[in-house]
Amino acid sequence: MLRIALMLLAGGLALVSAQPGRENATKPHILFIVADDLGWNDVGWHNPDVKTPVLDQLAHEGVILNQSYVNYVCTPSRTAFMTGYFPYRVGSQHLVFFPQQAQAIPSNFTFLPEKLKELGYATHMVGKWHLGFCNWKYTPTYRGFDSFYGYYNADEDYYTHVVAGGLDLRDDKEVVNTKNGQYGTYFFADRMVDIIEKHPADTPLFLYLPFQNVHEPLEVPKRFENIYMNVQNENRRKLLGMVSALDEAIGNVTMAMKTAGLWDNTLVIFTTDNGGWIVASGNNYPLRGGKVTLWEGGTRGVAFVHGKMLQKTGYTNNELIHAVDWFPTILAAAGGTADDAMDGVSQLDTILSGQPSPRTEFVYNIDDVFPTKQGAIRVGDYKLIEGTAGKPDGWIHPANLTDSQLDSGDPTTGTWLFNLKDDPTEHHNLADTMPDKLKEMQAKLEQYRGSLVPAINPLPDPKSNPKNWGGAWSPGWC
Repeated sequence: MLRIALMLLAGGLALVSAQPGRENATKPHILFIVADDLGWNDVGWHNPDVKTPVLDQLAHEGVILNQSYVNYVCTPSRTAFMTGYFPYRVGSQHLVFFPQQAQAIPSNFTFLPEKLKELGYATHMVGKWHLGFCNWKYTPTYRGFDSFYGYYNADEDYYTHVVAGGLDLRDDKEVVNTKNGQYGTYFFADRMVDIIEKHPADTPLFLYLPFQNVHEPLEVPKRFENIYMNVQNENRRKLLGMVSALDEAIGNVTMAMKTAGLWDNTLVIFTTDNGGWIVASGNNYPLRGGKVTLWEGGTRGVAFVHGKMLQKTGYTNNELIHAVDWFPTILAAAGGTADDAMDGVSQLDTILSGQPSPRTEFVYNIDDVFPTKQGAIRVGDYKLIEGTAGKPDGWIHPANLTDSQLDSGDPTTGTWLFNLKDDPTEHHNLADTMPDKLKEMQAKLEQYRGSLVPAINPLPDPKSNPKNWGGAWSPGWC
């Protein structure tokens, strides 16, 4: 069970007194927390009906990032976090990596924890990988992590830890088959706390926490669901319960850092990996669309930073940040420098003191594989989408969700031009009324398209079948 302290829910993120000698690491400890499918309207600082007291206090005491962008689905965002490159330049731009396909981020890309280890960091990961596993060389402990406790794929059952007919739970390289019936968020949080408690105080710590919550399947212990008994829709009630379970788990991690005397020298970065999945009761209102779309609801993510090293706190930062920027930003915080060829730029000055962002444009995605053939960019205040924008479309409030909005028809396709400064919710397509700006943006998109690499999208391989590997999804077949 989680060891959440009552003081957290009663109003407290009050610091536990640091133990003498425990703050002697000169480099900051870094907690990089990634929520899965957490929507814009699914956190307390955007929606007071959502009970996230730990996250709310961390966000309000730190810096809320109001224009922090991610990719439209899981694998591309995790690619950006770990490589600092836009997914369309890596080959992970097309949907997500599936367990039956020999898909992985190529080995020529250096992952963030590999660079941090060169700077003296201990590197640990607990949670969701989703960046390839068909060969051991693509798995976390071969890509810079000292330890890995989690799962390779997505959609795992929270209690059986099975997906698509195979068990998917690992402790480093070993299959974990002793957790059937136990809620994953509980024992993942316990492992996080265990790592912190055992961590030597004189070594900087990088702890990557890509949580399972709140990705489907919608499963949560009843005590969390009961927080939202006033919510009539059962699936929405469960989703909100999963958000609160996430909040409690993060509270346990922060409390462990305080108890260990590490907190005062810790930089916390919190982000979702994409917008809320509307078909699984996530919500992004008032933004348009959600996960699997290029609308703002799928790509403008909830995020904040927290830490005593921040020089300006307690405000909302509106500077432009993209998922690819976290690699060079974290590296800069650790005393390193990223490769100039990287798409990401360091936002350290932006998050520490509110300096203007060095970023003025970015790529939402470029993909040439049907049915998601698409291209989308932002340059300054303007956004262009060409091709498949994705569904569900529209501005969907959780109280007004209808089956017609969730139909499985063809994705929305076309050409859209928006001024996001004037129209952040994408109501007014300017493509017909601003032809010169449209041509300018289309020319810029074509420049970006020049560095597109083919999507890593092979056919399913029967060698992947868990029956060939003792019932678990396992490396060794590619």
